[in-house]
Amino acid sequence: MSQHSNSEGGRFKSFSSFYPYYKSEHQKRGTRILHFIGTSIFFLFLISALWNANLWHVLYGAISAYFFAWLGHFFVEKNKPATFRYPLWSLMGDFKLYFQILTGKEGFGR
Repeated sequence: MSQHSNSEGGRFKSFSSFYPYYKSEHQKRGTRILHFIGTSIFFLFLISALWNANLWHVLYGAISAYFFAWLGHFFVEKNKPATFRYPLWSLMGDFKLYFQILTGKEGFGR
């Protein structure tokens, strides 16, 4: 069983049990800033996709978001992105942390 899980086989059973792990993988200020920038760009591309009726903008936004997030993981946090093992919950974690930072419930960290 993985040290970061609460289930058999090293997998999380719920998003609520996954989120503390997600936050532990996003502790450094630079990582959170890069995630915030990437997610902001994603939302701008999403608005552009809706405004211009161009679904390619959603893809551009996702590529931009992952680019900034992975920069944070590989060069700042120096860990493996949770996306590789938990793609959906990682995306949910990114959006949750983004809106918590945006509303002041979380900070950019140390």
